[in-house]
Amino acid sequence: MRGFRIFLFGLMALSGACNNNPRIPSGLMTEFIREPGNVRIMDLKPEFTWIVPQAAKRQTAFEILVASTKKNLENNIGDVWTSNKVMNSQSGELEYGSSNLSANTTYYWKVRIWDGNDKSSGYSGIQSFTTGDPDGYSTTANRFHSSLVKPERIVKLTDNHYFVDFGRDAFGTLVLEINPSENDTIVLHLGEKFSDTNQIDRNPVGTIRYQKVLLPVEPGKTRYIIDLPPDKRNTGPSAVHLPDSFGVVTPFRYAELENYRFNLKPGNVIQKAFNYYFEDETSSFTSSDTILNQVWDICKYTMKATSFTGIYIDGDRERIPYEADAYINQLGHYYTDREYSMGRVSSEYFMKHPTWPTEWILHTVLMFWNDLMFTGNTESVRAYYEELKHKTLTSIAREDGLISSKNVTDDIMGKIGFSNVKERIRDIVDWPPAQKDTGWKLAGSAGERDGYDMVEINTVVNAFYYQNLVLMSKIAGLLGKTDDSLFYHNESLKVRDTINLKLFDKSRGIYIDGESSLHSSLHANMMPLAFGIVPKEHKKTVINFIKSRGMACSVYGSQYLLEGLYREGEAEYALVLMTATHDRGWWNMIRSGSTIAMEAWDMKYKPNSDWNHAWGAAPANIIPGYMWGIAPAEPGFARAIINPQLGSIKHSKITVPTIRGTITAEFRDTEKIKEYTITIPANMECDFILFGSAVYKMNPGLNKLVFKKVL
Repeated sequence: MRGFRIFLFGLMALSGACNNNPRIPSGLMTEFIREPGNVRIMDLKPEFTWIVPQAAKRQTAFEILVASTKKNLENNIGDVWTSNKVMNSQSGELEYGSSNLSANTTYYWKVRIWDGNDKSSGYSGIQSFTTGDPDGYSTTANRFHSSLVKPERIVKLTDNHYFVDFGRDAFGTLVLEINPSENDTIVLHLGEKFSDTNQIDRNPVGTIRYQKVLLPVEPGKTRYIIDLPPDKRNTGPSAVHLPDSFGVVTPFRYAELENYRFNLKPGNVIQKAFNYYFEDETSSFTSSDTILNQVWDICKYTMKATSFTGIYIDGDRERIPYEADAYINQLGHYYTDREYSMGRVSSEYFMKHPTWPTEWILHTVLMFWNDLMFTGNTESVRAYYEELKHKTLTSIAREDGLISSKNVTDDIMGKIGFSNVKERIRDIVDWPPAQKDTGWKLAGSAGERDGYDMVEINTVVNAFYYQNLVLMSKIAGLLGKTDDSLFYHNESLKVRDTINLKLFDKSRGIYIDGESSLHSSLHANMMPLAFGIVPKEHKKTVINFIKSRGMACSVYGSQYLLEGLYREGEAEYALVLMTATHDRGWWNMIRSGSTIAMEAWDMKYKPNSDWNHAWGAAPANIIPGYMWGIAPAEPGFARAIINPQLGSIKHSKITVPTIRGTITAEFRDTEKIKEYTITIPANMECDFILFGSAVYKMNPGLNKLVFKKVL
């Protein structure tokens, strides 16, 4: 190595506006909805969002016009409301500023901005929206989308028997386009798993889906949408129900058609797939590691494929929202699409529909915090603030600050949202637990808790409790609730100190599973590491212990394991875990044949698992948010942070959607040069961090940065 030189310079980025005119605002959103034409806006004082054109570099003022007709707006007449010229750099979540709009009415809006030279951009395109008829505060849900997917492969097995592969698992049904000449019955098989005999696995284990359907056909009827039988468990009272127009859907990748007396062509058989509104092109990732690329692909697709109910659910077995599942799903969704309504609908759902695990309750604050940071909008957290305070579980804290679920009362159960106050929350740590706790007949099944000692004062629970206090202090501060902010801050310091005093084994330099426990698990150490509880002098021993345990946690637990590793600069080990080729990694999901993240690392670790579980898709947020280190440093991405920890990756390129526009980043490492190229949206500030400490400031006047290290 000849030493090095560092070049740092800024250039104006090329326009990234999704618009024919690159000098006007684009990316318009009404209440987070990008295409609100078929959506009822459930806020009569909606918020408006746009992307500032890159050519402007930054926004110093804006003007919004709202009109009753498109013609009025084309003539620049805001007969409903005009904001006039407002000196403000905010380009997201600007509230309609007059008296409430009328319910069930269509309106039109557009915006223009002024740059640092007080030059007007010209008006954006026109967006229309129709209001609903809300009764109080209500989040607007986006629309569902259906797509018709043609087969990637058709194999004729025998006469009148065909095998069809659609390439990816999707929630939906099958559509046939045929012209029968007589009454007949086609035997259909739909499934997720392929067998070695070039057929669908008709006896898959666990909750991997397979269905057989008899389809009567008759002359004169040429289009058939398969009517699937409902599953009692995932269409029961506790499940999230689909719109009646969907019919019954099932996840499937493969189809077989028996007694099919026609020549089967791709246009004859279609997979009709359902999902929440999703724009694939808003995010991307590639790198020099081909396994990591495939891990990203399956995890990103999981965000889209599992969104079919419009709320984050736990997979197809139950279709029930759980807070921990939803938290990982929410983060992955934010990093793969410029979509925020589903995350907000989900977090608000849990206020009245909590689930039983203690740690799941403690994910609620985390979800509201994510919503606030990624959108910059305080409406939801302000509306639910008083109820959210109960979700922190401060009411069950001992004098030393630590909490135990054993201290919950009927009154507390009611305040955290349970309709049956006689229920009780219970610690979970990870899932599934050991065989002895589940009754599963699987020899050697140790569960996913790494032998955790389930004692009354639980280290994992209290680590989550500490994180709740930290985030509630920040939320209260942003809402102007100074006394609450100070209270939660002081409580967090007390809890952190008590954890390190009472739940840390100084002789070994690692955390124990709980008060009076003699056992130390991966979980009891990775959670304190992920949440910043570990003192500097003990980080080395805690990290070494964590690394000695490998992936001794579930797909859910991997979220916090990887968070902790990246937090402390252990990028290479984290990369090893994400690209592992043994059976406790994402490559094993791909190798097993799944195209959506699985509920467990392998069927042998959770015999009833499914192949469509978004809580198994942590890399969808870990790769952009931790490996590339792209995250909001201020609400609504007013300021971003980019702190890449790419390990041994030689090349990577990523695009990350934000409410203000797209961040792009690229890295090249050759024999002669190491180079980062970072482009941020106009009207955003950014701290680009290298080597964990060197900070380079990017601002709206410097929205492209190239950092070169010449070897």
